[in-house]
Amino acid sequence: MQGQITRVAACLIGAASLLAAPHVGAQAKSLDELLQQTRAARSAENKENERRVQEFRSQRNQQAALLKQAKAELAALERRADELSATFDKNEETLAELESTLTNKSGALGEMFGVVRQVSGDVYSAAQNSMVTAQLGAERMEFLGDLAESKRLPSIAKLEQLWFEMQREMTELGKVVRFDATVVEGDGEQATKPVVRLGTFTAVVDGEFVTYETGVEGKFRKLPKQPSSSYLSVVDNFVEQSSGYHTMVVDPSQGTLLRAKIQERNLIQRVMESEGGMIGWLIIGLTVIGLLISLLKFLSLGALSAKISGQKKNISEPKDNNPLGRVLQAYYQDPTADTETIELRMDEAVLKETPAVERGLSIIKILAAIGPLLGLLGTVTGMIQVFQSITLYGTGDPKLMAGGISQALMTTVLGLVMAIPLILIHSMLASRAKGIIQTLDEESVGLIAEHKGSNAAA
Repeated sequence: MQGQITRVAACLIGAASLLAAPHVGAQAKSLDELLQQTRAARSAENKENERRVQEFRSQRNQQAALLKQAKAELAALERRADELSATFDKNEETLAELESTLTNKSGALGEMFGVVRQVSGDVYSAAQNSMVTAQLGAERMEFLGDLAESKRLPSIAKLEQLWFEMQREMTELGKVVRFDATVVEGDGEQATKPVVRLGTFTAVVDGEFVTYETGVEGKFRKLPKQPSSSYLSVVDNFVEQSSGYHTMVVDPSQGTLLRAKIQERNLIQRVMESEGGMIGWLIIGLTVIGLLISLLKFLSLGALSAKISGQKKNISEPKDNNPLGRVLQAYYQDPTADTETIELRMDEAVLKETPAVERGLSIIKILAAIGPLLGLLGTVTGMIQVFQSITLYGTGDPKLMAGGISQALMTTVLGLVMAIPLILIHSMLASRAKGIIQTLDEESVGLIAEHKGSNAAA
């Protein structure tokens, strides 16, 4: 029994020592010492618990104060929210009234805003196509572009600037100005050169016409081909002047007419491009043959006229190198013959000379008559090609019909070009041949009359 008590005491001492270990530096060696340590530990724990209770009570009071303060702030914020809500509702009513007033008062301004945007867009498009932009720079393009895309009412300053740009464009329209600008050559290279601008219509660089490239960069481009020298001579004379009024070529379409002008082809170019086809070349060949025959006939008749004129100065000595001399030889062959015989002999001589004088005239006349017929033939064949194109491809693309129409018109023109001069030449040559034959008749009749008079006197 005593042994059990001892073991229990030992266990209690161990447990007490463990409980008191945090507060006691050394382990108890006896029950009294353990009892003292336990009392000290309990006293310390009681003090610590009282401190914690006091701290808890202090914090509880503080939290209650904070809670009260938070509730007071919440009440104040709720009252402020009510005040702001009332103010918001009042402001909404005021804003609605002001918006209604603004709508009523800005009705005309809204219409003006639409007009300003439209006018700004129109001026912007005009400035893009204007040569004045190359001179003044791209600043005004930025202003006009921003104003055309703006979604706000423009200020008075912007309205005044818009008016100024419109007025400046109209003012520059009537000026001839020389300035430096970028010029694109035919090979694509760019260079800064002096440009002479005539309003917004025509520009000249180095004595040649240039066109303005639409955009904000302000570039000019030389034409791939210049018009005829008659236009360029006017340009050279105009560029050299510094004042006064002078003649100048102006393209109101800003280059469209110039491009169309350099694409025009004359009759020779159309012929060389074989627009008339084989019939056209045939007409040209016959025309050349007719002109050569006409030239040879003109020279031969001229030579005959000269020889006859020389023979008329010496009637008594006929020569056989001219028609009149040969006719006179028929008379002097037997001057003593009777008048009827001499008359018949001389008529025969005149008739023998007539074919030689008129030789070639019939060919010229035939060629003059063939020309319009060949032109008509080319017209018919060209129209046949047109109708074949229409049958195969329809009328959607006019270029498919252009070849046949071109052949029809070209052959008609060539036929008329062939016929008209040949008819005139034939008339002139026939008149000269008739004059020569008439001279032969007059001289022969004169000799017959002289012979008849001498026989009557005898």
